[in-house]
Amino acid sequence: MKAAFFTLGCKVNQYETQAISEALVKEGFIIVPESEEADVYIINSCTVTAESDKKTRQAVRRYKRLHPESVVVLTGCMPQAYPQAAQELIQADIVAGNRNNNMLPAMIKQHLENKLRNINIEQHESGQDFVPCSISGFDERTRAAIKIEDGCNRFCSYCIIPYARGRVRSKPLEEIKKEAESLAANGFKEIVLVGINLSSYGTDCSLSLCDAVSAVCSVEGIMRVRLGSLEPDHMTDEMIAGLKAEPKLCPQFHISLQSGCTETLKRMNRHYDADEYERICNALRANFTDCTITTDVMVGFAGETEEEFRQSVEYVKKIGFEKVHVFPYSKREGTRAAKFPNQPDKKTKQKRAAEMAAAANEIRESFLKAQIGRTVEVIAETKAEDGSCTGYTANYTPIKIISGAECGEVYNIKITAAENDSCTGEIV
Repeated sequence: MKAAFFTLGCKVNQYETQAISEALVKEGFIIVPESEEADVYIINSCTVTAESDKKTRQAVRRYKRLHPESVVVLTGCMPQAYPQAAQELIQADIVAGNRNNNMLPAMIKQHLENKLRNINIEQHESGQDFVPCSISGFDERTRAAIKIEDGCNRFCSYCIIPYARGRVRSKPLEEIKKEAESLAANGFKEIVLVGINLSSYGTDCSLSLCDAVSAVCSVEGIMRVRLGSLEPDHMTDEMIAGLKAEPKLCPQFHISLQSGCTETLKRMNRHYDADEYERICNALRANFTDCTITTDVMVGFAGETEEEFRQSVEYVKKIGFEKVHVFPYSKREGTRAAKFPNQPDKKTKQKRAAEMAAAANEIRESFLKAQIGRTVEVIAETKAEDGSCTGYTANYTPIKIISGAECGEVYNIKITAAENDSCTGEIV
């Protein structure tokens, strides 16, 4: 039996796809690319934006239309947050919530036997434990992720994710270390720790993110440990000091901003203001050599005035982020912000997104050009047909190695040029 995946969304979803894939392989399935003919197609959905839901619906209908005899499975955040809408996608033979991912192999085998539609969406409840999950590889990659946390307690006014993922739950330290050891034994040199609200790791069990980082850094064979997206208000001086003590930790921090305007942040129910965020950025740059800070910025949030948008643009320039993911606000039914007045129209949001992206890209270009002439350590990750390899520095600067590199190996690279959102270099 062949199974294929179509994954939308964040690194946590990518990790969970890998975990489901490995579970299916243990049951005798062969995993093939989603472009190939398969007996089972699994759509691992995202529901962060309305566009994500649209892509999920299109994918479910497309796979059933193109492969009517195959089993179509819908899982992930969309059915968890909007179970009724998911059930109404009649093209899905199996519908499961993200809490039921570990049950998918059994659900698929059952459907293959009885051909009955199977819907299983277990609702999240307070006090639930972290659902056990682990992986031993990361298909076609040289960098692996470990999911160490699930859920979010924040309830930002625009966000549906606490409903899709439940409350904060942390993976036990011994399981994190064991998983890292397995990945190291399979040749992975770099690990990325990911979670729905990663920086809240341990708040449910008297631990902290520093404990998880330390556990992975202690594993022989792991050269680098990288962090996924972080919330700024958890980045205390104590947390920064604890992270600084781990030399394997990469000095690249993705600290979610959303807006550079304090009034907008208040409406978003973010737990910090612009001044506090700036202080955290300054502290990180003071404590980590060659530190880079990347972020997410939302434009066109409910009630965002032209003046508030201007403040946000100037703030992004002031902080000087090395990279910014810019996206327009998407109204999500079931959130408080969906009922807020003065919602900017689509044209306004698109215009603001383009302007914010232009400002961010100018900073990015300057940063990359400033790297020319430096010699940096790069782990080669992907190889192109022309013989070049692409990899990343510890601070996540993308480097194209012109020739002579092999995937998975570490090289000292002298940077010779910067263009097309990356640098180019030669082995020294």
